Amino acid sequence: MAHYLCAVDVGTASARAGIFDRSGVLLGRAERPIAMNRSAEGHAEHDSEDIWSAVCASVQAARAASGAAADAISGISFDATCSTVFRGREGEQVSVSRNGQSRWDTIVWLDHRALAEADECTATGHEVLKFVGGVMSPEMTTPKLMWVKRHLPETWARTGRLFDLADFLTCKASGSLARSQCTLTAKWTYLAHERAAWRPDFFAAVGLADMFEHAALPDRASPVGTDLGPLTEQAVEQLGLTSACRVGAGVIDAFAGALGVVGGLPDVDRHMALIAGTSSCVMAMSREPRAASGIWGPYYGAPLPGLWLSEGGQSATGALLDHVIRWHGQGGEPTAETHRRITDRIMQLRAIEGLDLAGRLHVLPDFHGNRSPLADPHAVGVISGLTLDASFDSLCRLYWRTAVAIALGIRHVLDALNANGYGIDTLHVTGGHTRNPLLMELYADATGCTVVEPSGGDAMLLGTAMIAATAAGHYPDLASACTAMRQQGHQRLPNPAARHRFDHDYRVFLEMHRQRQELDRLT
Repeated sequence: MAHYLCAVDVGTASARAGIFDRSGVLLGRAERPIAMNRSAEGHAEHDSEDIWSAVCASVQAARAASGAAADAISGISFDATCSTVFRGREGEQVSVSRNGQSRWDTIVWLDHRALAEADECTATGHEVLKFVGGVMSPEMTTPKLMWVKRHLPETWARTGRLFDLADFLTCKASGSLARSQCTLTAKWTYLAHERAAWRPDFFAAVGLADMFEHAALPDRASPVGTDLGPLTEQAVEQLGLTSACRVGAGVIDAFAGALGVVGGLPDVDRHMALIAGTSSCVMAMSREPRAASGIWGPYYGAPLPGLWLSEGGQSATGALLDHVIRWHGQGGEPTAETHRRITDRIMQLRAIEGLDLAGRLHVLPDFHGNRSPLADPHAVGVISGLTLDASFDSLCRLYWRTAVAIALGIRHVLDALNANGYGIDTLHVTGGHTRNPLLMELYADATGCTVVEPSGGDAMLLGTAMIAATAAGHYPDLASACTAMRQQGHQRLPNPAARHRFDHDYRVFLEMHRQRQELDRLT
């Protein structure tokens, strides 16, 4: 019997594939890069065919690494960033780039070209905004569609299919035009908890009354893990699998991470998933809706049926540390070795100066806007306490205090969630930040929470493998798959001696937010 699962995770810069057994053990993993086009300031585009090629190569390499036979893979699913794919009426690529090249058919999640359009959505005051924290983000789908219709009318006229990236990948694999309840609910203003899930009057109010003519969207979304059918003949050849492999309705990448680290836990209200890489997403689940200003959601059934999910986050975290390195005269390219050299030196400096290292240097990390809890995409970063020191040690001090600011930003989101009915005291961290010892220490010490780092490999791939196992019929439902496949983690408790230092820093952090807002008012 075929009993292995294939999971694919498409991030901002690469596609990763993993082969798992039915207990959630990772047997083989591979990764391939994907291209990004920066056609203008604030613009970022992918080539969806380039992504699919990277997916196919990573699946083949992961299966080879696992030693599993092709006919032993019974299920596959995909998670991906919430990027938006534009296709023509016959499925052809349609350009979303100023340069007009058709290959650049996907607006990347982090693209902020639609800031003005997002503001227009917010100004409508429509009911759908209650489920996105009251403010529309340029990282969501509707503003991006508005921008394309307004600025690239020929592209809009040619568009006949619109996909969130995860749904595009399940379509490539299965041929199905079904859309995931996760993607539509989280990014397309689909109200999964209501019988009339779409709100045509909202789209009409923002100039998209014709959206459904261009999108090929279903009336109802498919719950996560729904069996969308077998691989097509073409996908079998490209992925190196067989038609015995079933395709499961997928999720946005951060939601896969939430499944991988907190799916199957009985007391979900106490636990929060922190999916941290280029940006950071925080995901909290509950059995009843808990709306909070500046927090996306609550989303029903995304990703687990019967549960509501609230999503917060920071638009630039790993990307911000990279930026600090590039920006400083002693930095250069932010390679893994550069990060390691900086963190090693910070540890040496802290051995001398303790947690008071660079104590007068303070950072607001909103260099790419504030996703949560202020929901202000126009927010900017602030650094207070600079001197004429341009040495390598000054870079290390700035890096350290930027890392502190990133952790305090998570505390800010936690405060907003806990003020609205949650009792979160445990953070489950997955993603690239687990490789940064400073951030992992700070997530515990600056928030006062227990931090759990999952063992057994990539939690986003694990969450997607849970979805694949559900589609393949190994478990009766997704919740059962999560319970059966969940892996244990390593705990880190907060250091009580650090509490005073970071309580002080948090007071400064909040005051800096207030002062920045006052400066914006005066400006």
